[in-house]
Amino acid sequence: MRNAVLQLQELRTETERRQVLRIAVRQLERADLYLAAVCALEIPEAEVAIEALRDDVEELRRQLVDARARLGG
Repeated sequence: MRNAVLQLQELRTETERRQVLRIAVRQLERADLYLAAVCALEIPEAEVAIEALRDDVEELRRQLVDARARLGG
């Protein structure tokens, strides 16, 4: 799987593309958990930025899920 992630996009098979998208979605889910943990620290200066990042991460995750669905996976 590491090879599929590292190789050029145009050289990936359709199966590898779906796998890479699945991995990316998982990583974004983990990123959201980390951001939620940081948000729980209640650092007033960071809360607005963290919430904006969480929104962006969620939007990107949705786009990747949609892209994966279009590939049939």
